[in-house]
Amino acid sequence: MNLEELKFDENGLIPAVVQDARTHRVLTLAYMNRESLAVTLREGRTCFYSRSRRTLWRKGETSGNVQRVVRVTADCDGDALLVEVEPAGPACHTGEESCFFRPLEGAPDGGAAQARFSLDGLYGLLLGRKAERPAGSYTTYLFDKGREKILKKVGEECTEVIIGAMKDSREETVFEVADLTYHVLVLLAEMGVTPDEVRAELARRHVVDHKVKQETMQ
Repeated sequence: MNLEELKFDENGLIPAVVQDARTHRVLTLAYMNRESLAVTLREGRTCFYSRSRRTLWRKGETSGNVQRVVRVTADCDGDALLVEVEPAGPACHTGEESCFFRPLEGAPDGGAAQARFSLDGLYGLLLGRKAERPAGSYTTYLFDKGREKILKKVGEECTEVIIGAMKDSREETVFEVADLTYHVLVLLAEMGVTPDEVRAELARRHVVDHKVKQETMQ
């Protein structure tokens, strides 16, 4: 579908559903006019039209939580857009990964709290903390103290995982692994290493090759 086939409303706007390209979680619903859509396509990052301020706004312009555009798709009627992105931080101004985090009372939950969580979302939140350094945040404290402090915490949490496992305590092991995971992600964010880089290394090691025995992996 070309741009001329899109159907903008009487105010010259078209709704844009923004979705994380990796997790497929819906991040926000925003609006675009022809100009902001053109900017989005040209710059490869989301740019919307603010109905309250009546002006264009580039996502992440002040917060640093830029959304890199992976794909833009129109619906069957051409009157709505799906914008798939790679977010550099939370989509919501509240600091939440997604603007959709308030379950409607009386509606089925279906394990929504766990479904909403993702390691990528947590990593994005940590990047936001690194950029904005909100007062009173433990994550801000770690970034302010620097890599040496973060590495010390990673070492401490490794020890706690070992202790929990040695006790044969599932609950304690899960708790301590969660702590370790958080601190490792803080370390990655501090170093500018992305979870995708870790995934790529794991994929490189674990590609199934029946000609190579598993024990050759290092």
